[in-house]
Amino acid sequence: MAELDDDLARLQADLIEAEEYLRIPELRARLPQLETEMGRPDLWDDADRAREVQTEYSQVKDDLDLYDRLASQIEDMPDMIELSKEDADFATEAQALVSTMTAEFNQLELRALYTGQYDEGDAVCEVHSGAGGTDSQDWAEMLFNMYRKWAQNRGFTLEVTEAQEGAEAGITAATFVVRGRYAYGMLQAERGVHRLVRISPFDSQARRHTAFASFQVVPYIEDAADQVDIDEKELRIDTFRSSGAGGQHVNVTDSAVRITHLPTGIVVSCQNERSQHQNKDRCMQMLAMKLVDLEHQKRQDKLAEEAGEAKSVEWGSQIRSYVLQPYQQVKDERSGHTSGQPDVVLNGEVSPFMEAWLRWRRVQAANS
Repeated sequence: MAELDDDLARLQADLIEAEEYLRIPELRARLPQLETEMGRPDLWDDADRAREVQTEYSQVKDDLDLYDRLASQIEDMPDMIELSKEDADFATEAQALVSTMTAEFNQLELRALYTGQYDEGDAVCEVHSGAGGTDSQDWAEMLFNMYRKWAQNRGFTLEVTEAQEGAEAGITAATFVVRGRYAYGMLQAERGVHRLVRISPFDSQARRHTAFASFQVVPYIEDAADQVDIDEKELRIDTFRSSGAGGQHVNVTDSAVRITHLPTGIVVSCQNERSQHQNKDRCMQMLAMKLVDLEHQKRQDKLAEEAGEAKSVEWGSQIRSYVLQPYQQVKDERSGHTSGQPDVVLNGEVSPFMEAWLRWRRVQAANS
């Protein structure tokens, strides 16, 4: 029973910490305000504002419900521990509850690691093939599918806005938006170059090949256009027909748009909308997000180390290696987190790597 007493003390300490990083007093004050807004008859006169209120209400209520449930379970534990002294079944039940609550607090702890302004929001992502020819283009599509499955597993939505087919297989690039709570907070862990080592399915002699692909991400910022001035004289706007491979992921149209921001070299493109005008509007929105993110990273003085664009997509620059041959391993070069099941990782189980990176980043910040 002494072990259960220790577990209770630990869980009580975890609850105190959770109250702080979940900002429970602030949420309790905010909930009735949101309930009042939700009840306004004119709420949906402004659809964008209505969706913001709905989203915030859902998040605040979910956090409070979770905290209150954990607090109630911890409050009941002393009685359960007393009963455990007389009944082994209660001891088993108490130990199972401790295990469940420990796992929930471990997940909750991640909330404290989301320190960025946009971490709680959606993410605009890009995958690009790098050095490695056809293998690299195939690897870029594998990487895209890994994030698609990851998003699906978490209950997020993923919308592809543009995809370019490879010469023989795979894709050379894809742009997509991931929508879900903390999508950007988690996906920022993936920014950089990813390396694949395997027996190439495109080599008739079945030799081992190394391929590279890069992942880039910026936060989805609703009001980005209001935060940055874009001079259209500094833009090069090209129109084109969406590629064949895009048909696997997006609607093939004759009105795809690519915009290059000449001062920064940032390129955005969209082919998913039904008209050239809509594709251009989406491009301008994504360009604004990238420019806002660029300025944010400059202010944080981390542009050089965090911007995937600044790294060459080739040997020595990878953040993570996926080795399928001669052994089976996925290893993150920053956090050191590894998995001996690359097939599981490539099937969307990427969250442990993201969580390990978030914890690694906190340690690095504390030591700097």
